[in-house]
Amino acid sequence: MGLDKEVASAAEAVADVSTGASLAVGGFGLCGVPGVLIGALLEREGAVGLEVVSNNCGVDDWGLGLLLRAGRIARMTSSYVGENKEFARQYLSGELEVELVAQGTLAERLRAGGAGIPAFYTPAGAGTQAAEGGLPWRYRPDGGVAVASPPKELRSWGGREHLLEEGITTDFALVRAAVGDRHGNLVFHSSARNFNPLAAMAGRITIAEVEELVEPGELDPDAVHLPGVFVQRVLRVHPGDPAAERRVERRTVRPDRTVRPEHPVRSRAADQEGGV
Repeated sequence: MGLDKEVASAAEAVADVSTGASLAVGGFGLCGVPGVLIGALLEREGAVGLEVVSNNCGVDDWGLGLLLRAGRIARMTSSYVGENKEFARQYLSGELEVELVAQGTLAERLRAGGAGIPAFYTPAGAGTQAAEGGLPWRYRPDGGVAVASPPKELRSWGGREHLLEEGITTDFALVRAAVGDRHGNLVFHSSARNFNPLAAMAGRITIAEVEELVEPGELDPDAVHLPGVFVQRVLRVHPGDPAAERRVERRTVRPDRTVRPEHPVRSRAADQEGGV
C-alpha cells in the first residue's frame, strides 16, 4: 500500500466488509462516532451477521443503532447497553448475542490486541460471575440462557486474585478523527480520543473518517494521537453530510449569570461590615 491512503468515497472505503466480518468501532455514547462509514455500511446489503466490538451500540436512530435496527449485527461486545431500547429488546429476546465487559477491561483488551499481546491478567472482575462464568451471552426466546460465558483462568499475585482476559483483534475498524493527513496520522478531539485510538489499533484494516484532511507534514508529530501505521484508509467527510453531524446526547447548560436576581444576596464581607 502506498503512503497516500485517501479513498474517494465512503462506499469505496467499506466495499470489502463482508458477511460475518468483525469490526471494532470507535465512539463513546454519541461522541466520536464514525457515522459516515456506518451509513455506507448500512447501504451495503451484503454486510450482514456482523460481530461488533464497541463501547456501546449507539442509540435507536444513530450510529451503530442503525445497523442493529436493520438486523445486520449478530454479536456485540460492549461495556453497557446505553439508551438503545432496540439493543435491549434484541438481547432479551435472543436475537442478539451480547458480551458485556467492564469498560476499562474492554479498553485494555482492544489496546492489547493492537499491541500484539494475546492476553493479560487483571483484578477487575475477580470474585464475580465474570470469573466464574455463566453470564448470559444469548437468551432463548422463552427467556432461558442459550449461550453463557465460560469461566476464566485465575492466578494470584500479592494475595489478590486476577483473571485472564484475551486481547481483541478484528477484521476491520471504523473510527472518527478531528484531523488527519493522507498518510493516516490522526488527531482526535477531547472525549473522542477514549475509544477511537484503541479501536483503530485492534483492526487489521482500519478505516478513518476525518473532519479535516491536511497534507503530510502539516501535523506536529507531538500532536499526533495515532500514527498512520495503524490506519489503512482515510476518508474526508463533508460538513453538509447529515451522517457527519456531531450529536449531543444530553445537553446541560448553566444559568445565565448575567441576569441580576430580583433580591441579590449580600456578600459575607458586606454583612460583616454592616451587620445583619
